[in-house]
Amino acid sequence: MAHLMSKVLVSDKLADVGLKILQESGFQVDVKTGLSEDELVDIIPEYDALVIRSGTTVTEKIVQAATNLKVIGRAGIGVDNVDLKAASKHGVIVMNTPTGNAVTTAEHAIAMLFAVSRHIPQAASSLKGGSWDKKKFTGRQLSGATLGIVGVGNIGRIVANRALGLNMKVIGFDPFLTAEAAEKLGIEPVSLDELYERASFITIHTPLNDKTRGLINKQAFQKMKPGVILVNCARGGIVVEEDLNWAIQEGIVAGAALDVFEQEPPQEGNPLIQSDRVIGTPHLGAATEEAQLNVAIEVAEQVTAFLKDGSISNAVNVPSVSGETLKILGPYLSLGEKLGSIQGQLSDTVPLEVNIEYCGDIADVDVKPITVSILKGILAPMLSDVNVNYVNAPIIAEERGIKVVESKVTAHADFTSLLKVTLSRKGEELSVAGSIFGHSHPRLVQINDFYMEVIPEGSLLFIQNEDKPGVIGAVGTLLGQNGVNISRMQLGTSAKSDRAIALYSVDKKLDQDLLKQLIDLPNILSAKQLEL
Repeated sequence: MAHLMSKVLVSDKLADVGLKILQESGFQVDVKTGLSEDELVDIIPEYDALVIRSGTTVTEKIVQAATNLKVIGRAGIGVDNVDLKAASKHGVIVMNTPTGNAVTTAEHAIAMLFAVSRHIPQAASSLKGGSWDKKKFTGRQLSGATLGIVGVGNIGRIVANRALGLNMKVIGFDPFLTAEAAEKLGIEPVSLDELYERASFITIHTPLNDKTRGLINKQAFQKMKPGVILVNCARGGIVVEEDLNWAIQEGIVAGAALDVFEQEPPQEGNPLIQSDRVIGTPHLGAATEEAQLNVAIEVAEQVTAFLKDGSISNAVNVPSVSGETLKILGPYLSLGEKLGSIQGQLSDTVPLEVNIEYCGDIADVDVKPITVSILKGILAPMLSDVNVNYVNAPIIAEERGIKVVESKVTAHADFTSLLKVTLSRKGEELSVAGSIFGHSHPRLVQINDFYMEVIPEGSLLFIQNEDKPGVIGAVGTLLGQNGVNISRMQLGTSAKSDRAIALYSVDKKLDQDLLKQLIDLPNILSAKQLEL
């Protein structure tokens, strides 16, 4: 690992206690805040570690320039300001501090709920202006009202606990929140549409990602209970601000409390800032002395441990393992996540059980990190409101009541090592298997009873069809007519079935209309695009 004189760049304000931990560990620590992308690109090659908060955006351009960078430490939970794909591609570990500011952010959401319900900022401003207008600021009672929580993760659960203490009826949307887990929390699990219909108050606690960006839009507001009050202390961009303004004008939303915005700071003239039905704070969710100290200590200790001996904790793009173990398991971690991702993307419902078989040489090592990789791969495509990573994947699986079974077989007839992942639901199973070719090349070799050899990367079009002539030609013709290039194709047949499967590597994402056209072709049973 890195020498103790490793160089650490801190590009956002970090509490002194965190800086002290890094400095006392023997590292050269430089604090340079407010840097532009180009300024970071110029200096980042010098550094082994980068410590950030929300102010620094780590782009692909920065990662490419960071020729010595080994780890990025994010003091806080959100990593939407880091290009994780670029970091992973260049072998840079990204760590966050998932628990350091959870309580603080949840408390701010509750505070905002009170403030918007009782018009506290407006009433205080009016009083300071010399008025005594009690009728104008008549508010809403929280006790007995229904609170809908979108995203029942670490922060959402704390909010639920506090709201129950206020005697609120709490309902929550989370795709993997089982009835058993919800019962323990004292909340009722509902669909997103049902939450919109029933909740008088809605609070958002999801990460910002491709699935949640624009989640609360005009269509969502049209489903909400008239007079609803909305709180967003999660991330800007989850709520479409233009649509929120429309919903306020239409009388659907009676009030909104926003700690985060699509653009921070918001543009001058933003109608939501000017609205007397909206209260706002400048991204203060984690802004308490306690939280600042907690995340600074956590990130400093994590970066120090990694630079000294390669120990990884709270990483979002690799499992938490020692440096030596990572060298051995690296190819299998990648294979496991890809097999899991295929399962997650092919599945429409939550599995009751995940059965993982380790066959051959791989059965002789500690497979727990591989299991974590598989779970992350399975869960991430299924969740729209949870930032699934290597830290929380096992916890999410347990909370959702998913049984995970590992089994080991010391030898396999056809492969030196084989991973097989089977998802079980009521009355059905889906299995995928993969192996490592050479020393580092993952391959998908089996889906159920169909055998093949597929490079699991990029965009794959998965088609199931009747095993009859003309199918491949029809698929190729339709894709060609729509400007979709096929770079590789692999067929799978089975002696036990009169059906066949095919995986086409394609160069672009197909829209829903083209997928429907594929399904409508003769003898095609299903078509789905996988992104790996």
